[in-house]
Amino acid sequence: MGKRRIVLYGNSVIIGAFDCSLRQSSRYEVLSLPPSQEDDLAALAPDVVLFDLEASRPEAAFGMLERHPGLMLIGVGPDINLVKIWSGRQLRELSTSDLLQVIDAELERSPRL
Repeated sequence: MGKRRIVLYGNSVIIGAFDCSLRQSSRYEVLSLPPSQEDDLAALAPDVVLFDLEASRPEAAFGMLERHPGLMLIGVGPDINLVKIWSGRQLRELSTSDLLQVIDAELERSPRL
């Protein structure tokens, strides 16, 4: 299986921390997208969009979720140690320590967009 594309939406400190961690894995192609370029999100064809729950709500990504149920949206709330995951199947809450395991498991089951 090829690399899965993860778009980090926003420029908060927590997104920067995930950027460093995710880029260490050869399984992912990691792209950063500032909120000012929200219109470019669909063109990036992500498998995952990760964003800070407290900083922004990527409306473009939520719109993509309706058209591409395999897309995974991950909202991270660093102040409350919470991660919310939206996909075409469900919404879940989990601790941040389990995030990478969930990404791997979900991407293995979902076809590439």
